[in-house]
Amino acid sequence: MKQLVLLFTILIFSFNYIAAQGRKLPIDTAITTQHSVTINGKPISYTAKIGTQPVWDEMGKPIASLHYTYYTRNNVKDRASRPLLISFNGGPGSGSVWMHLAYTGPRVLKIDDEGYPVQPYGVKENPYSVLDATDIVYVNPANTGYSRTIPETGKEVEHEKFFGINADVKYLAEWLTTFVTRNNRWRSPKYIIGESYGGTRVMGLSLALQENQWMYLNGVIMVSPADYKVYSTGGAVDMALSLPYYTAAAWHHKALPTALQSKDLLDILPEAETYTIKTLIPAIAKGGFINEAEKNAVAEKIAYYSGLSKQEILNLNLRVPTQYFWKNLLKDRGYTIGRLDSRYLGIDKQLFGEKPDYNAELKSWLHSFTPAINYYLQEELKFKTDVKYNMFGPVDPWNKEDDNTRDNLRLAMAQNPYLNVLVQSGYYDGATTYFNAKYTMWQVDPSGKMKDRFDFKGYRSGHMMYLRREDLKNANNDIRDFIKRTTTNGKSAKY
Repeated sequence: MKQLVLLFTILIFSFNYIAAQGRKLPIDTAITTQHSVTINGKPISYTAKIGTQPVWDEMGKPIASLHYTYYTRNNVKDRASRPLLISFNGGPGSGSVWMHLAYTGPRVLKIDDEGYPVQPYGVKENPYSVLDATDIVYVNPANTGYSRTIPETGKEVEHEKFFGINADVKYLAEWLTTFVTRNNRWRSPKYIIGESYGGTRVMGLSLALQENQWMYLNGVIMVSPADYKVYSTGGAVDMALSLPYYTAAAWHHKALPTALQSKDLLDILPEAETYTIKTLIPAIAKGGFINEAEKNAVAEKIAYYSGLSKQEILNLNLRVPTQYFWKNLLKDRGYTIGRLDSRYLGIDKQLFGEKPDYNAELKSWLHSFTPAINYYLQEELKFKTDVKYNMFGPVDPWNKEDDNTRDNLRLAMAQNPYLNVLVQSGYYDGATTYFNAKYTMWQVDPSGKMKDRFDFKGYRSGHMMYLRREDLKNANNDIRDFIKRTTTNGKSAKY
């Protein structure tokens, strides 16, 4: 009898061990729950559908399963006229957690009014969500969130099918076509929003959806967009464009000369922008052949607008890397400043160096977002799984070659008179700076014939400007207004 009990125990243990070793999500599944939220003082009931949907190869075999969360407002009489907002974060390799749980969705993190973590962790109602104006789907690309690639028989799935600018755009466009078809949203006005690398993603998707899926959009929204056309050059433009951000960050920390510090932020940024375009870019372009008088004059002005010393700037040959700025702006006070949001302070092992030991803001965000998304998806939306939610997933190496996304957006806009663009940036974002976002916007259409279809909005916070409560309200209102303004209401698509 003891032997039978022992054998039974071993079998149970082995079964549980094998099950644990083989943990995975269903390739194609969905769970639906009902909820309510009060937005701008009005109660709204809505349905949350959370699930997975396959990515197929050319032979119709599933090669990945993407996790999504889809919110629809209840009691809508005409779903065809109701907009659909398709939301991506960036990285590349980041899950769609940040905008989902802190920006546009019906629930937001429990954080203070400036965005810092508070315990106990969790979520609360988002009184500014755009769910009153549009349905929303949050998409996790391959290996982010609960999304995973699927190994083929005898080998791993091919890396190049997912992990690069063009591969990412291609499979996501196909996936979205399936999603729109399954959920009967072909007639709805459609908008895509992407944060950070997601800006590159949605620029590319705007044309891929049109040309390969025959899906036409009303709007592209880029939140703190990353533009690899600038970053990959390393030239004078790339180096100079950071100066207005330096001005903003230094102003926030009261590190500027009195003449600037005594003015409002929005009064001094145009000065720094004009100096960058008219003087700094040409000066850096001259390299080592700039004359000493001009070099000294430029160094003095950079110091004036950045809060750094003239001698530091001369030592750097007028090229001030952002990492140096984060490390050294407040070194006399014993702090570093954050990369993605320079309002945040960090403490390094030693004061002197070329870059901070860590990103102060990101550690703070992971502190609050990670427990909240795990709690929210599993306990409130009832999506139970042992699979780990990847805040950042394994996607490297990421192929950045043949990046034509900026021109793809231009062509998509030219082909589609309905298509408009909204750019949103935080002035204290040191990774994808607000002035870089403006520059990207300016470069999309060299002809200038479509400039009236672009809109830029800036906020007094960082990369995730919506973490600051005042900007959460303002930025959502800007999206809401953009959607209302670009919903055509029967107007013909023609020039």
